[in-house]
Amino acid sequence: MKNKKIVSATVSFFLIALLTAIANAEVKLPNILSSHAVLQRDAPIHIWGWSDAGETVTVHFHDQTRTATADKLGKWSLWLMPEHAGGPYELTAQGSSASPGVTLSDILVGDVWVASGQSNMEMPLKGFPGNAVVKNSEQEIAQANLPTVRLLLIERKSSYYPLIDNSATWTECTPQTAAEFSAVAYFFGREINTREHVPIGLIDSTWGGTPVDSWISMDQIGSNPGLIPIFSSWAHFVDELSDRDLAIAAAKRADAAAEQAHQPKPEHNWFPDGLSWQPAGLYNAMIAPLTPYTIKGAIWYQGETNSDPERAPMYARFFSAMIQDWRTHWQVGNFPFLYVQISNFNSPTEDWGTVRDAQRRTLAVANTGMAVSLDVGDKENVHPSDKQTVGARLALAARAIAYGDSQLEYSGPLFRTATIEGSAMRVWFDHAKDGLAAHGPQLAGFEVAGHDGKFVPATAKIDGSSVVVEAAGVSH
Repeated sequence: MKNKKIVSATVSFFLIALLTAIANAEVKLPNILSSHAVLQRDAPIHIWGWSDAGETVTVHFHDQTRTATADKLGKWSLWLMPEHAGGPYELTAQGSSASPGVTLSDILVGDVWVASGQSNMEMPLKGFPGNAVVKNSEQEIAQANLPTVRLLLIERKSSYYPLIDNSATWTECTPQTAAEFSAVAYFFGREINTREHVPIGLIDSTWGGTPVDSWISMDQIGSNPGLIPIFSSWAHFVDELSDRDLAIAAAKRADAAAEQAHQPKPEHNWFPDGLSWQPAGLYNAMIAPLTPYTIKGAIWYQGETNSDPERAPMYARFFSAMIQDWRTHWQVGNFPFLYVQISNFNSPTEDWGTVRDAQRRTLAVANTGMAVSLDVGDKENVHPSDKQTVGARLALAARAIAYGDSQLEYSGPLFRTATIEGSAMRVWFDHAKDGLAAHGPQLAGFEVAGHDGKFVPATAKIDGSSVVVEAAGVSH
């Protein structure tokens, strides 16, 4: 009987504590709505959060005031009228109860860009440990005081279901914060900030060594029959996880032995994190929480992990589906989606060329742009150091596609068609109205074939905006 009284008293205590906590629940905003944030200009501004069920929440921003009522789960949401670029401003969210509200300071209104992909987008301004460095890194970091550029670095995380929040909050762009941030995204944002004279918010949501499969939502994968191969790829990967664990253990033993013998550590194969390859896992944890936040557009650098011969032929299908998937979930129309065509790297067992071609074909998707990186790559290093050129080329595409500079030539020449001229072939290009130019005295890499279908090396010469190609022994 005494024990029952103790249990009863304990239950009563916890019920009272729980009811008190609910009654005093504070208005909460998602972490993406934090001090130092950039809100998207010239578009309705979405503000949302959580409080007591049925509570009225009042939001003040600049000269606007709006209210919303929380639903039975405590969720509330409202939209502010579009604002022009400016700031800094304060944003407050106050509930109808006596609990304290939320006040955010130093809020700017400008353009928000999401940067995502794998390691070449993830690579921070300070570089990766080892031989992955950013050109002029120390100088670039020292100069990274940009008061009207703000950074949001998303935690690397995977989830089985879409999350509603993440742990990251906005920071000012300083040498300390920029050093840890995506170098490509930083150079892109710096260029846009300088050219457009508006605040820029950059969201770095990246994870090295990840396939495009992980960045597509499950509802897109499940409703698109063309994406079914994603599950077979995942099944094959899961089958290899046990061997992966054994290989990692063996590598650790080899490293320990080398260290004990005062020898350099041996080189090992790279082993991906199992959770980072889970279909939709990175979308759920690193993209879904961002989708309620209004953005200007996205930049993307990924494809190396999809370059094995089995996966590469499906990349065009997967990549275009991901772009449409993101646009659907953000619900801001066909926002500009700009991406980097993967660079050159000496990897004979992988099919990088097929992935590059898939990326070229993805330009058929509306409002997309591609930055070529082949000429600034490093065939001996999967992480080229020249991230400045990559960021600048993405910014060129943004200026033309997102900011309306129709006179700006932002793309390298792209194949249009080829016509036969006797024993020669003339190849025509788009984005070449001012004529073509070549690095070096000769054009290399062209081949032609006759009726037998056997391609042979050809000589090529520039003729205005076209290239004339022919080879001895190929008469037609």
